[in-house]
Amino acid sequence: MRFQIILNREGGTLRTLDLAVFTARLRETVQEAGHQVMVAVVAGKEIEHALDEALAGDCDVVMVGGGDGTVSCAAGKLMGSDKALAILPAGTMNLFARSLGIPLELEAAADALCGGEFRDVDVASANGKPFIHQFSVGLHAKLIRLREKEVFRSRLGKIRASIRAGFGAFFRPPRMRIGLTLDDGEERMLATAGIGITNNVFGEGHLPYADVPDGGVLGVYVTRSRTRGDMILLALNMLLGRWKTNDQVEMLTAQEVRLRLLARHERFGSAMDGELCELEKETTVRCHPGVLKVLVPAEPV
Repeated sequence: MRFQIILNREGGTLRTLDLAVFTARLRETVQEAGHQVMVAVVAGKEIEHALDEALAGDCDVVMVGGGDGTVSCAAGKLMGSDKALAILPAGTMNLFARSLGIPLELEAAADALCGGEFRDVDVASANGKPFIHQFSVGLHAKLIRLREKEVFRSRLGKIRASIRAGFGAFFRPPRMRIGLTLDDGEERMLATAGIGITNNVFGEGHLPYADVPDGGVLGVYVTRSRTRGDMILLALNMLLGRWKTNDQVEMLTAQEVRLRLLARHERFGSAMDGELCELEKETTVRCHPGVLKVLVPAEPV
């Protein structure tokens, strides 16, 4: 196969490596497995252009090294094409890589993917913009906004900043009124601190990622917590990966979800795959089953 590798030099793990040495080892690994390879090391702002060039080229696999934001951008570009996405997990959480069973150590991931197999998985979209993990309104977006005010230069620094931001978001949560419609059902009026809509349902007992990336559904998580005590329980259950048994969250599934903000929507933030984005008064989220071809290990970890 022909591999086009794109490394985001600003990705968390990649920032700490000697990229010349790592790139040489990576090239050698792919070639020794019998594949052709081209490697591009680019800045974060150059990722989209590099992906467009790869999409227009004659490669079979586009392997990206970076965090979930880089992976999400690549998935949005490659969905619906005949090129496969392969992931070198170089971010903080690497949630989509975990969902696909890819080793989290970079050289182990490269080895596993060079002998991997193709699989078709799902992508979701919010008002037409693709995402691979989660679109959220309210609580999670506030956490990200608070975290971005912090200064951090490492993976551990980002984790510490997220914890501090979590205290601020959970102890002073937003209060929203939202109209929620699942598929062709009737609109429900909700008062909530936050809603998360996920590309497939989160698995239990671990970080928030889907165990089944081709389930063909959206997970809908509505925060029920209103008091400070309930918010503490919500945070604890989220850290423990408890979703189905979490009394502070109502969990639903659908193929299409419509959100309508019943108060001034400018006051509340939204986030997509960990990045803040503009919140519109009405948002339609859809599941797109099997539209992304990915390369995964033949025997997932």
